[in-house]
Amino acid sequence: MIKKYDRKRAIQYAQKFALEGNPNFFEFSDVGGDCTNFISQCLLAGGAVMNYDEFYGWFYVNSRNRSPSWTSVEYLNRFLLGRGRVGPVAKIVSIEKLEIGDLIQLRQNPFRFNHSVIITKIENGEIYVCAHTDDSLNRPLSTYSYLEAVGLHIEGIEV
Repeated sequence: MIKKYDRKRAIQYAQKFALEGNPNFFEFSDVGGDCTNFISQCLLAGGAVMNYDEFYGWFYVNSRNRSPSWTSVEYLNRFLLGRGRVGPVAKIVSIEKLEIGDLIQLRQNPFRFNHSVIITKIENGEIYVCAHTDDSLNRPLSTYSYLEAVGLHIEGIEV
């Protein structure tokens, strides 16, 4: 069963904690980056439920007890696109079809996707995002330098 994703709550969380992280979560900026940790928190605020499967889950207990999908761009992508397990689910769509609360993952180097952002506003054709590592509040997507972008439309929460 799929329940509704609360886009408004996800973006409210993103805007509240974009520039100063939530003290209930470890800040990973100095150990590889915090962008996907932040995005996972936004999904959680939007109603996502954690999946505590040791190998294929999406969860955070503390900085040492978390799934790879909670903090890794690539693993979050795999988790969101997987079907039939508890947690948030997404599908790849073109950037033009994304909505507020959806995600964009950026490939800023030739080797791999390395940054996740959440859409907080779309105005006059411009997409605005919030992100961590390079902390950003309602930053225009057009100001990022990247080789490729993948849009992830959050379809809901599998329960």
